[in-house]
Amino acid sequence: MNSSWVSCLKSLMVALHFFCWLCGAFVVAFGEFQMMNSRFASLVTSFWPIYPANTLVVTGTIVTCICYLGILGGMRENRCMMITFYVLLFILMLVELAMALVFLVYSREINTYFERDLMESLEIYRQSSPGGNQTIKDDFDAVQYLFRCCGVKSQADWRGNVPISCCINDPCNSVIHTNWEEGCLEKLRDWFSRNYLSTGAGVITMFILQFVCLSITIPLFCHLSRHGLGYQ
Repeated sequence: MNSSWVSCLKSLMVALHFFCWLCGAFVVAFGEFQMMNSRFASLVTSFWPIYPANTLVVTGTIVTCICYLGILGGMRENRCMMITFYVLLFILMLVELAMALVFLVYSREINTYFERDLMESLEIYRQSSPGGNQTIKDDFDAVQYLFRCCGVKSQADWRGNVPISCCINDPCNSVIHTNWEEGCLEKLRDWFSRNYLSTGAGVITMFILQFVCLSITIPLFCHLSRHGLGYQ
């Protein structure tokens, strides 16, 4: 492998690692945006580690750190950094595959936890004093208002004590008012499914980019090691 090919490979590797770093930073920013603008985290607590926003923030942070190490290793031709980058990125790819399998195998169990958590949140809301558990109350009201639904399966879940957020009219000023008939469970499941779909597409894109980065890092590292080049 002549010097021109080595220089080209090095430039390509640094550029790809930098692009991967930018993607990781974007994923973190998008995850933070979701966390600030979604009002449902307090209602679903059993599987918070795989909540879409949490997944994006954690995965994006790890990717940015690893890719930054790859950028430094490529620019400095540091073999120690390059092999560390290779090992860490390979482990991250295995973790991503494992998470995909967990989503696939335990999708039904996740739906069960989802329904149970919503019912528990509704009971907490229903039995709370006027000033208690305000976060859950605000989040449940936001869900019912935004998704135009009432209760978990239907408004009957409230057992006659239906909150004003279930009202169809906006604003709802009358004492006796009409409420949404459809429950929030299916609508929230659909919302989560769409978020998981976009999250999954992003993870697959990152996985492909990471695989390309690994494919370029290996020959460059082997060349530097074989000729005793770069910093050890």
